[in-house]
Amino acid sequence: MFKFFWVSKDDDFEELSEDYNTDISDEIEEEVWQVAVDILETETEVIVLSPIAWIEMEDIDLSFHNQVLTIKGERLEPEIYSNNVTIKNRECYWGKFIRNIILPENLDFDDIKANIDNNLLVITIPKLKFPSHNIKIEKI
Repeated sequence: MFKFFWVSKDDDFEELSEDYNTDISDEIEEEVWQVAVDILETETEVIVLSPIAWIEMEDIDLSFHNQVLTIKGERLEPEIYSNNVTIKNRECYWGKFIRNIILPENLDFDDIKANIDNNLLVITIPKLKFPSHNIKIEKI
């Protein structure tokens, strides 16, 4: 599933999805879940936040292709689940996960940074800086 960034409710979703009809991930045969994300914007960068507990940074695969940022990995179920227990309520997701986020073009994708702090994946992508010029118009 794709998360479109900077898409208003008035935009035609069907038309937008056709523009991004590209093969960006391997075929997935087993069930996967999606991590939740918040996408924030400042004047200088876009920040993607995703709470992913019980996983190390080296177990997360971040990739970027055709304006699509992909967060992919696997969170292994803790051993406590296999100790002859009865599960009364299950809300935690274990196993493979993937999330695709379509981002705008005005970002510096060569300078993406990611880290995990207190089980929160933080991905920062700086915006491209375009020089501004004043143009003097001469009267002919």
